[in-house]
Amino acid sequence: MDLNIIWFILIAVLFIGFFFLEGFDYGVGILLPFLGKEDRERRAIINSIGTFWDGNEVWMLTAGGAMFAAFPNWYATLFSGFYLALVVMLLALIARGVAFEYRSKKDDPVWRNRWDWVIFFGSFIPALLWGVAISNIIRGVPIDDKMNFTGNFFTLLNPYSLIGGIASLLLFTLHGAIFLSLKLTDNLLEGARRYAKKLWLPATIVLFVYVILGYFETDMFSKLGVNPGVIPIFAGLAILSVWYFLKIQREGWAFVMTGITIAFSTITIFMGLFPRVMVSSTNPDWSLTIYNASSSPYTLKVMTIIAVIFVPIVLAYQAWTYWVFRKRVSTKQKLEY
Repeated sequence: MDLNIIWFILIAVLFIGFFFLEGFDYGVGILLPFLGKEDRERRAIINSIGTFWDGNEVWMLTAGGAMFAAFPNWYATLFSGFYLALVVMLLALIARGVAFEYRSKKDDPVWRNRWDWVIFFGSFIPALLWGVAISNIIRGVPIDDKMNFTGNFFTLLNPYSLIGGIASLLLFTLHGAIFLSLKLTDNLLEGARRYAKKLWLPATIVLFVYVILGYFETDMFSKLGVNPGVIPIFAGLAILSVWYFLKIQREGWAFVMTGITIAFSTITIFMGLFPRVMVSSTNPDWSLTIYNASSSPYTLKVMTIIAVIFVPIVLAYQAWTYWVFRKRVSTKQKLEY
């Protein structure tokens, strides 16, 4: 196994961590205006991710940085071709971060309600656009022989990618609802359980429709075969099992199952791509691969040494953070305003 393959795997791992962790963050933000009926309830919902959300976003930054350093041509083609969509996503994330900090700066219901809707849209837009982006990467976009994206913004808005966006949106929202059922108490706990049960069916249906369309819209399954293997099958079984665990109120296992669905679905996407990193719909021979899009062997070697030293430290710190702030949040306790 060469360093190109190792860094392809490492970037896949970073995206798995990002979608798993930031996925429930997005879900919490999307549910905020609907689950929280009064300000104190909304404050409790925000506090459930208050110690995590900014740390979770580091996974996205790290994935982007690793992509830039290990596969600069992939980074350049992706960010130039998806520029407008990524700018919209970035602005949404900036607004979301500002809203977390500013909503409680003023004791005014109108002020706080407006910021709560900023949090909603700042979570809704990335949750949707990540599915659109990933779907276009595996479906293929116009790329010429010089690795230049030759389409436009509307090239990205095809039916398959839009369904992928809806699938990621619903799956992340379901993931967030189950997370809230693990972090809240009393009426908010019951509300989170109700939303999780309501979201399970549409999320499951859209996800399976998305997978079926993948047989026709991409070459992933011609690469993986009609039987794609254990990992994709387990992803499907995991999302199906969520209903059972929600029904018996074992939200911890339900959260594990949505996490497995997200992780195994991401692995399936990277399996279908390999050894490519972006598919060219213009000519398959012009697709970007882990070899024609990579940095020099020396750069990959230095990055590997740095990753071996620092990644375990970051993982240990974040695991410690989740352990320290593992308790439930109640509207009856003193909340930070």
